[in-house]
Amino acid sequence: MGIFDFSLIERGGPLMWPLLVLSLIGFIFFVERTLYLHKGQIRTNTFVDGIKNLVRKRRLLEALTVCEETPGPVASVVKAALLNHDKSEEKMRGAIRDAALVEIPSLERRVGTIAAIAKISPLLGLLGTIVALLNAFLTMQEKGPYANASNFSGDVAQALITTATGLAIAIMAYLAHHFLHGRVRALVHDMEWVGNDIIQFLHRDVPEEESDTEKENG
Repeated sequence: MGIFDFSLIERGGPLMWPLLVLSLIGFIFFVERTLYLHKGQIRTNTFVDGIKNLVRKRRLLEALTVCEETPGPVASVVKAALLNHDKSEEKMRGAIRDAALVEIPSLERRVGTIAAIAKISPLLGLLGTIVALLNAFLTMQEKGPYANASNFSGDVAQALITTATGLAIAIMAYLAHHFLHGRVRALVHDMEWVGNDIIQFLHRDVPEEESDTEKENG
C-alpha cells in the first residue's frame, strides 16, 4: 500500500478530516484564482499602444469598445480614463483611482483565505498531536506496569501523521499564497503604470497633436 492509502487517514484520527477539508478548499481556491488572474494578465504595452492609436485617429468609441471586450483590471483603468478624457487631470486621476479601488478587491479575493489555511493547518495538526499523545498517556495509566509499546503505538502514529499532514498542507498553502500574491502585485503595478501613462497621453500628447493639426490647417 502507498503512503497516501485511505487507511493512513483513518490512523490519523478525527482531525484528519478538517485538515483534508482545508486542503481541498485551498486547492480549489488556488486553481480558481490562478485562472482568474491569468485571464486578467494581458500584453499591457500592446493593449495601450492600440488604444493610443485609436484615440489619435479620433475613434474614441472604438477604443471604449476594445476596453469593454478586454478582460482584466488594466482595461478597466484605461476605460475610466477615456470616459473622463475631457475632464481635468485631477478628476481623471480620481476616476482611475476609483476604478482601481473596484478592481483590487476582486484580484485579492480568496488569496487571504489561502494564507489563513497556511496558518491554521499546522495548528490543527498540533491539536491532533496533543489529542493523540493524551490518549497515549491515558492508555499507559490504564495499563500501569503492564503497558508496552504496542498498547500506545497507534496513538504515537496518529500524533505523527496529523503533525506531518498539517505541515504539508501549510507548506503548499504558503507557496500558493506567495505565487498568487506575486501575480496580484504584478497586476496592480500594471494598473499604476497604465494609469499614469494614459493620463500623460490624454493631457499632454493629444493636445499637442491637436495644436499641430490646427497650425497645418491654418
